[in-house]
Amino acid sequence: MATLKETSGRDRAEWFEVLDEWGAPGREYAEIAAWLTGEQGLSKWWAQKLIVEYEQDRGLRGRGARPDGTFAGGASKTLAVPVSAAYDAFVDPARRERWLPGVQLTERPTTASRSARFDVADGTRLAATFDATGDAKCQVAITQEGLPTAEAAEQAKLAWRDRLAALKADLEA
Repeated sequence: MATLKETSGRDRAEWFEVLDEWGAPGREYAEIAAWLTGEQGLSKWWAQKLIVEYEQDRGLRGRGARPDGTFAGGASKTLAVPVSAAYDAFVDPARRERWLPGVQLTERPTTASRSARFDVADGTRLAATFDATGDAKCQVAITQEGLPTAEAAEQAKLAWRDRLAALKADLEA
């Protein structure tokens, strides 16, 4: 892959100076991204990478933090079941209770057998994606968003590994 300097003609330090001069601190992520891709000609990928590195370097964002200052944690698991079975285990409250007991979720808009989103009673959100990797095999990935600290994100990662293992055991039994 080409380096930032090869792609844009500037290295990180030069870009950081340009961002400082433009007044990037205090601006919203979307505004900075639009400026970098629109007026500066960077790809979306390079813009995203540069913004994160810039904000971390300038102390505007902690490592792993989202643009709004929150954190996310999650996990993924391959299951030996059709993708529809994994999806149903998430969106059907009775089936979900078997592998995720006691967690109160409010369903948000979903895409059948592709994604499911939920509000959690603690104010965070869950996003689950489902990818078929065969007739009776799929990949499930879940991310819990809106966590207050990097430590909470790490705890969520461990908890979701455990819960997805429980889902796997339940569905493959």
